[in-house]
Amino acid sequence: MQRKKIKNILNKKAKVPIICLTAYSKPIAEILDKYCDIILVGDSVGMVLYGMKTTKEIKLETMINHAKAVKSNSKKSLVVFDMPYKTYSNKFTAYNNAKKVIQLTKCDAVKLEGGKKIIEIVKYLTNRGIPVMGHIGLLPQSSTKFKLKGKNFGERIKILEDAIALSNSGVFAIVIECVVESLAKKITKTVNVPTIGIGASKYCDGQ
Repeated sequence: MQRKKIKNILNKKAKVPIICLTAYSKPIAEILDKYCDIILVGDSVGMVLYGMKTTKEIKLETMINHAKAVKSNSKKSLVVFDMPYKTYSNKFTAYNNAKKVIQLTKCDAVKLEGGKKIIEIVKYLTNRGIPVMGHIGLLPQSSTKFKLKGKNFGERIKILEDAIALSNSGVFAIVIECVVESLAKKITKTVNVPTIGIGASKYCDGQ
């Protein structure tokens, strides 16, 4: 069975719904691999399995161990590594950590939270052959209030601009988390890469 490539995900834009789910372990990875296009090794493992209060507490080394289990026990899904808090604070730190992740886990891509603020980091990674998935809207690593985003005009414009900037910087997909449905629909129609919704909209390219 051949593992999905990034071009397979890109080709599904506006055509076939993309299935993306989260796994942290061997048994869950084996189950999800039968159905998913993308498996995300999420930093939410800190809260789900370790009882941490936020995603900010999980360490890179812990994430790497979980990613090894997921990647080695999946055969067809694209496996994306969620870069933990403060592991991509500048382009050099981001590259060194992402390179380490890819080498040790064999994951197919990394995910970074943020929009225009991290564009130079995204470009630095993608220009050096590290595939990146973006993440906008509600950002668990930096949000203090976990509430629906995009309810006012200014916020909608900012999030849309973040999406466009990420799309133009070389990401292969963008996670849109917890934004109003009309905004998720607008972003999905505007950007040229697939969007993956988390509590966002049925209009995203995937869920």
